[in-house]
Amino acid sequence: MKHRHETEIKLPVKDFKDIRRLLTEQGFRPIVARHFESNILFDFSDLRLRKLRCLVRLRYMGDQALLTYKGTPLRSRDYKIRPEFESMVDDGHRVHEILLHLGLKEMFSYEKYRTIYAPRGRRDGLDGPHLVYDETPVGNYIELEGPQRWIDEVARQLGYKRKDYIKESYASLYRQKCQDEGKTPGNMLFRKRDS
Repeated sequence: MKHRHETEIKLPVKDFKDIRRLLTEQGFRPIVARHFESNILFDFSDLRLRKLRCLVRLRYMGDQALLTYKGTPLRSRDYKIRPEFESMVDDGHRVHEILLHLGLKEMFSYEKYRTIYAPRGRRDGLDGPHLVYDETPVGNYIELEGPQRWIDEVARQLGYKRKDYIKESYASLYRQKCQDEGKTPGNMLFRKRDS
């Protein structure tokens, strides 16, 4: 099980071809190929986790599953910093049942395609700074996770400024998009899944 404080931001992506070129120029290389992820957020009926800005998430990636708890974010103007506990689980469906028996309920589901990149000189693994490219039903984003100085440097190299940093979760981005479009929020799912 992995426990640490994660520090991350999201950046909106308009043209991934340009970003991919810049990533190559900066020495980034894919360490986990593009793959589909299905995520379920759980909470109690009284929404106590959401009120505390915490989450329990079960993520399915093919035959693998990852259970995550994220604690209340620390105060930070530009970055999302929060405690995180993660563990790969052998049987995601069994863990799903356990969470329901503990009184948690499925509150929100979202899907995305994710590709994970490592910077020059890094070996495989996600224990150090890394960049992910997420394709979601509400747009495409880069997530940078690592020390603040590293995040700032990579964002600058990719042509972003601090005003471009996004701290919101995908659930928050989805709810905002629904509100902007006058739609009732449901789950953030692709209409028809691509391969």
